[in-house]
Amino acid sequence: MSSQDQPDPKPAGKPPRRVTVSDIARMHAESRRIAMLTAYDYPTARIVDAADVPLILVGDSLGMVMLGYEETVRVTMEEMLHHVKAVVRGTQRSLVVADMPFMSYGVNEEVSLANAGRFISEGGAQAVKVEGGRRSARTIETIVRAGIPVMGHIGLTPQAVHGLGGHRVQGKTVESARRLIDDAVAVQDAGAFAVVLELVPAELSAAVTERLKIPTIGIGAGPGCSGQVQVITDLLGLTYGFIPRHARRYENLADRISTAVSAYVSDVTAGTFPAAEHSSSMDVDVLAEVLGKGERHVASAGAMMSGEPIPLDRDL
Repeated sequence: MSSQDQPDPKPAGKPPRRVTVSDIARMHAESRRIAMLTAYDYPTARIVDAADVPLILVGDSLGMVMLGYEETVRVTMEEMLHHVKAVVRGTQRSLVVADMPFMSYGVNEEVSLANAGRFISEGGAQAVKVEGGRRSARTIETIVRAGIPVMGHIGLTPQAVHGLGGHRVQGKTVESARRLIDDAVAVQDAGAFAVVLELVPAELSAAVTERLKIPTIGIGAGPGCSGQVQVITDLLGLTYGFIPRHARRYENLADRISTAVSAYVSDVTAGTFPAAEHSSSMDVDVLAEVLGKGERHVASAGAMMSGEPIPLDRDL
């Protein structure tokens, strides 16, 4: 099957209406669980969008899973914009949230707002995500006041992982748990439409969710959150190296892709690919004329006697 023959995950017809932050609020009010996935490229975004996933996060996790960096802090605004644009082009329904990378916010309000605006005007995203609780409240408020929806992110915040002592569960002590609750309330009061809880004890996540009016999106935070988010490469079995405990592998595409590639190499080596059905053809008479072996060539055979050159295969 050629690329042109692949079934389109987006059937032709009237484009569906894109999910809005109001829709997310309505889902939360109706106690409907909210599914969120990351996506980093056009083809994956098309598939996720067609599966009716309401929220797509273009996370700065792309630094590790797509670009091969060791940490998210190396991801730049330009890299994020490049991937956000691709994901937006691949979606019609999902609300696309762009992750604001390290040092693109929190420096001052002007820089934070300018970079958030780029994700909307240049990238085409519908919202941005900002890490940090009370420390980021003013930044969130500034961006929201400009009309840009913001998703918060507390608990383990990967951009501050060095200050948190590594990838550890957050909020396990009385002091840290109370600080996390305070962060959640601060994010809500600043105007965020939702907040990600990462690596937070399940009991604490449930308590935070119960206290907030906005939905919580958990990752490694237990089932008591309003919704869940997973990294698409973890879900599909495309992640190399360490697999987080909270990640559930629904498919093992790495092995399946490897098998397919090996089969292709074997077919090319054996000469069984491409076959006739993978090739195009031309009229044999036309080819004969091209190679100087057609009727015109036969008719002019006598030209050899007069010294007139006749086309040869080696002349082509």
